[in-house]
Amino acid sequence: MAKITYIEHNGTEHVVDVKPGLTVMEGARDNGIPGIDADCGGACACSTCHAYVTLEWMGRLPKIEAMEEDMLDFAWQPQPGRSRLTCQIKVTEALDGLVVQLPEKQI
Repeated sequence: MAKITYIEHNGTEHVVDVKPGLTVMEGARDNGIPGIDADCGGACACSTCHAYVTLEWMGRLPKIEAMEEDMLDFAWQPQPGRSRLTCQIKVTEALDGLVVQLPEKQI
């Protein structure tokens, strides 16, 4: 398991264990974390699982693919170099301790 910390826009933290092989989005959905809507179910066809990742962790995540980068154009206030779609981040043991901050809203 990997411990992932989800921080809501209001500062509320949720630390949950996420099984490797799932995505960061699935970890939020399966644990009832508010702030990740995941309207497309993880197909990278919307931006409603958008989150901000600290620079420390960005270098440790898989490289962003073109489709994800395109979908981030539709996210609420994306931040270049920090924004990711959590449906595109597969959880591994190496992501133990990952922290993601959720935007004010998803669109």
